[in-house]
Amino acid sequence: MSKKQLIKILKTVLPLLLGVYLTWFIFHSMSDEALHFFYKSLKEANYFFVFISLLLAGFADYARAKRWQYTLEPLGYTTNTWNRFYAMMIGYVVNLTIPRAGEASRAIMLQQSDGVPFVKSFGTIIMERIVDVLILGIISVVTFFLVGADFWEIKNEIINKFGVNEDSNSFYPIFKWTLISILVLVLIIVFFVSSARKKIIEFVLSLKEGVFSIFKIQKPWKYLLFTFLIWASYILIFIIQFQALNETANVPIRGILLAFILGAGGISFTNGGIGTYPLLVGIVTGFYLKKEGIDHPEAIANALGMLIWMSQTLLMLVLGLISLYILPRKIKKNG
Repeated sequence: MSKKQLIKILKTVLPLLLGVYLTWFIFHSMSDEALHFFYKSLKEANYFFVFISLLLAGFADYARAKRWQYTLEPLGYTTNTWNRFYAMMIGYVVNLTIPRAGEASRAIMLQQSDGVPFVKSFGTIIMERIVDVLILGIISVVTFFLVGADFWEIKNEIINKFGVNEDSNSFYPIFKWTLISILVLVLIIVFFVSSARKKIIEFVLSLKEGVFSIFKIQKPWKYLLFTFLIWASYILIFIIQFQALNETANVPIRGILLAFILGAGGISFTNGGIGTYPLLVGIVTGFYLKKEGIDHPEAIANALGMLIWMSQTLLMLVLGLISLYILPRKIKKNG
């Protein structure tokens, strides 16, 4: 087995193992009585709200596929909306197995279906992620001011839960010098190997064209409208899901927003947020349930976190597998 293959396997397996461990941790940390209330909450949940949230999630995915066209048009490519949707959903499924590989597979699928060069399409996806981070950052700042001192109390709970200590960054110097070594190696290749230099320069220029296509959008207000609809839908999904359990229906909006932000951050740690997403959402929700004097707050909070994660992941899987069935057949038919 080559080093490259080993690295690919570790990038997939280690986050998955972390997610499995955290899932086990969620259940292991609850007593038998708490587990009883956990399953009771899932059984008695109002799944009408879950169904509405899934419809809204599907709309958000379609809106994201629609928005994608506005960054592809300046590059000179007109693509089919459903092909973009299918490519995007396939990418989401790939991310469940190989973290961050979904963006590349999404660009590959659109290249095969609509002829958009991989590098240019990939550049628009990178810009999409940058926009997402900026918007999440804005929501985070607003939420930080809303939650006030609650943030620091929840932060301490998370630190205690994960056992983080002052030595948690002890590997930072190794990481830093490894990164510098890789950068030096790349520079050597670029400046001393002419064939590699030419390919790298061509790749960067094509990638740059895709990334900066956002500044050439012909209908910027429509792009902004779809961006608003996407993120408003994400927040509404969370608010609606909190109504599924009687005990969580009165959690304040600041608590819902904080759970939303931490849950979104947790997705990047493991495959599809397995373990991290329900755990972080559960910690925030449990904090506010304790303040309200709800019985067995941890069990109910964990139930809500698991309910949100399972329902959204199930929708992603269903839509992704349907897309994986339809798009390759469309490509084969048109090819």
